[in-house]
Amino acid sequence: MTTFRLKHIAAALVATGALAVSASAVAQIKIAVVGPTTGSVTQYGDMVKEGVNTAVEQINASGGVLGQQLELVIIDDACEPKQGPVAANRVVNDKIGFVVGGVCSGATIAAAPIYDEEGVVMVTPSATAPALTDGKDYHFIFRTIGRDDQQGPAAAKYIIDKVKPSKVAVLHDKASYGQGIASSVRDELQKANIPVAIFEGINAGDTDYSAVITKLKSNGIDFVYFGGYHPEMGLLMRQAKEQGVTATFMGPEGAGNPDINAIAGDAVEGMLLTLPADFTQNPANEAIVKAFKDKNRNASGAFQLPAYAATLTIAEGIKAVGAADPSKVADYLHTAKIASPIGELSWNKGGDLNTFEFDVFTWHKDGSRTVNK
Repeated sequence: MTTFRLKHIAAALVATGALAVSASAVAQIKIAVVGPTTGSVTQYGDMVKEGVNTAVEQINASGGVLGQQLELVIIDDACEPKQGPVAANRVVNDKIGFVVGGVCSGATIAAAPIYDEEGVVMVTPSATAPALTDGKDYHFIFRTIGRDDQQGPAAAKYIIDKVKPSKVAVLHDKASYGQGIASSVRDELQKANIPVAIFEGINAGDTDYSAVITKLKSNGIDFVYFGGYHPEMGLLMRQAKEQGVTATFMGPEGAGNPDINAIAGDAVEGMLLTLPADFTQNPANEAIVKAFKDKNRNASGAFQLPAYAATLTIAEGIKAVGAADPSKVADYLHTAKIASPIGELSWNKGGDLNTFEFDVFTWHKDGSRTVNK
């Protein structure tokens, strides 16, 4: 076949799109978004995707990063610890150097060693368990959310100073995240001589919690702290109310999902939650909040703006070092100070934020919430 003919065949293929590879398609930086797209807590994955998508849209509209567009690759880990390494290996095999995620602590803890060993920068906007970073000496693992040993004391301080209960039960879902934050709350309460009459795990996914609710009644519990996610929290509150338990319930940000209203019904009214501060109230974030609204997204959820900040962290790191080089970006982030909608970000040696603000909110049956100061 002649050279002339080869050139014309190639030209025809390009014209028909069969061989079309545009410059913009080549000039892309891939970021994996790892979290649940299946399972019982997909809403948390949706929150993270809303934040990441909004950030990427704004960054790409302003010219991208080093003249390249950001491209998202969505990877499901179902928030299951056993799926964390599967998702991480897919990231590595696809030669993606940057990850926003994971979302749930258990899956993130399981995946983190792979990311760190393979030199993939991972920035989680929602995995709060201290075990993710404690004693690990990771170099590529970062958070844009506080830890449970920051969130737990914030919850305990409110319980001690404002609620002043007579007898407390601290329950958890036996998982890394839930048990970790529950233990933190229990320890802080015990330091303040607040009696913790029950410290017990329940089985996530069960539909009948009558046995533990009977214990709440027989022990005269007037306050329940639950470490875990909204499906179990909602059932506990609904079934407790049905059995005549009048205790106040409190949970962490993992319970702060609008779907809890459908699960708990009227029992959800007055539930207390620790959540990231509502950064949408900062006037400096007005344009970002508008960008969310323009796409029918909610910037005020627990993880949307931390996810936006995680994406921004990766983009700013690449800009600062002048290349999409995960090793150089990780080096930079350990010394960086990055302006973001959740405040100035800086990290300690372990990849944890030096500061992060949690507030206590009261949740209402209409789905709204009010901050308690």
